[in-house]
Amino acid sequence: MENWLIKLQDLFTVFGLRIIAALAIFIIGRWIAKLLKKVIHKIMVKRNIEPTIMTFLENLIYVLIMTFVILAALARLGIQTASFVAVIGAAGLAVGFALQGSLANFAAGFLMIIFKPIKVGDYIEGAGTAGVVESIGIFTTVLATPDNKTIIIPNSKLTGDNITNYSTKEIRRVDFKFGVAYNADIQKVKRIIEEVLKNDTRILDSPAPTIGLLELASSSLNFAVRPWVKTPDYWDVYFNITENMKKQFDNEGIRIPFPQTDVHLYQK
Repeated sequence: MENWLIKLQDLFTVFGLRIIAALAIFIIGRWIAKLLKKVIHKIMVKRNIEPTIMTFLENLIYVLIMTFVILAALARLGIQTASFVAVIGAAGLAVGFALQGSLANFAAGFLMIIFKPIKVGDYIEGAGTAGVVESIGIFTTVLATPDNKTIIIPNSKLTGDNITNYSTKEIRRVDFKFGVAYNADIQKVKRIIEEVLKNDTRILDSPAPTIGLLELASSSLNFAVRPWVKTPDYWDVYFNITENMKKQFDNEGIRIPFPQTDVHLYQK
């Protein structure tokens, strides 16, 4: 009887200490996981991370830490955890292969939200299309085209190529090219262009507009006209200057004999 009591006492001592150690690992590990979750939440709030991304990352980090804690507690109890690790690794690998496209889109969306190369309201070109950014989701970005179409782009496709963001800078340069006949008075042409630009109050004085002879083409002298405007005024200025330039050249006796891709103005 005494031998049994001694054996029970030894078993209780050994396994009791293991159970206490395992519980301590679990409790402390859970406390650390919650603490890290709160710290990460505060960091992401300061960075203005999207709430959906915040929740996902917080839960993901918590689950990963708790998985490690549970495995450590089981190992302290003397349970072999190698098989558990192998199963978890195999399951993670299988899920990774099955969701590699979705994971790539998620990673791309996460990076866009963190580094903010684009934001809602920006007019951009990317993934072979252009439009105003309506939303940036975890997996896709939604654009609205100028003709009011909705385009849904996978994030990995958008970040896998160049992105041109037309809304990042406060001012933009408007590029025109006007062509006149070789017998035209160059100074007169420059004066007409300067007058048209000065009459538009949306054109900025600084940086100053550029007006110069761009090239000696086969049938015309081509002038580069490059004024600067505030970004929201770009298209209004583009259309109005083109129209006003035509009217001013008409007033000066200059005509456009036939339509062309670029605006070519020929003197009589």
